[in-house]
Amino acid sequence: MSAPSWYDVLDVEPDASAEEIRAAWKARIADLEPTDRKFRVCNEAAEVLLDPTRRAAYDRERAGTPAPEAKGSLLPSAITDLRKPKKAKTPAVGEPTAAPATTSRRLVPGWALLVLAVLTVAVMGVAAWVAVTQPSDASVEDSTRAAQSAAERAVGPILSYNALHLDEDQQAAESYMTSKYREDYDKLFEVIKQNAPQTKTIVKAQVVASGIVRSGEDRVDVLLFVNRPTTNKDHSTPVVFKDQVTVTMQKVDGEWLVDDMATSPVSQ
Repeated sequence: MSAPSWYDVLDVEPDASAEEIRAAWKARIADLEPTDRKFRVCNEAAEVLLDPTRRAAYDRERAGTPAPEAKGSLLPSAITDLRKPKKAKTPAVGEPTAAPATTSRRLVPGWALLVLAVLTVAVMGVAAWVAVTQPSDASVEDSTRAAQSAAERAVGPILSYNALHLDEDQQAAESYMTSKYREDYDKLFEVIKQNAPQTKTIVKAQVVASGIVRSGEDRVDVLLFVNRPTTNKDHSTPVVFKDQVTVTMQKVDGEWLVDDMATSPVSQ
């Protein structure tokens, strides 16, 4: 029985399109942890199959077909032919011969240089696209850790408030949110503004532990366990509420922000 191919790893056909491969890859890693061996294997398969050059070489290797170009050649054969000296053509009988060259140096036509420049730019563009769109397992893991750290920093200010300076607390919390989640938060905080001054409530949220629920390139779900010591006019000694908070972190312009939050009490 032959070893499984990269196509088998992602469960796609050998003639699958890039879009089909990308969708299969994302579906495969959706429920895997970054430290899972399957997570890394799926990323390796995606890196090969989503890179047109590497995929072509891999397909040739599987089929046992030699590469069409020598390994040392970095240019297409149509361009390398420009660099090969042409054999002199023997004139037929009666055909006029060309005048002898006055110098042995050959000049490359301007149109050839233009074609070469255009092809070089195109190759660089493809390389840049591959580098940007094909994430490695290391980059996904780094992004996940950054999102987890950002979630830990954000939850405290978002769940904390002091009846004596509610406006300042609201502004501080909003700096950790996307514009979408800020709208939901502001609605909830209006209720707090109506009640906290009368009850003199003070909440200081503290993150106890956190873990990753789902990782991704620019969207990560983080689970946090939070203690909320709370005082008010009836309780000067803090009453500690324990919550389980699931936070969806969204990467916006290179910064991880809270895009959604769901809170539920932890069973005592």
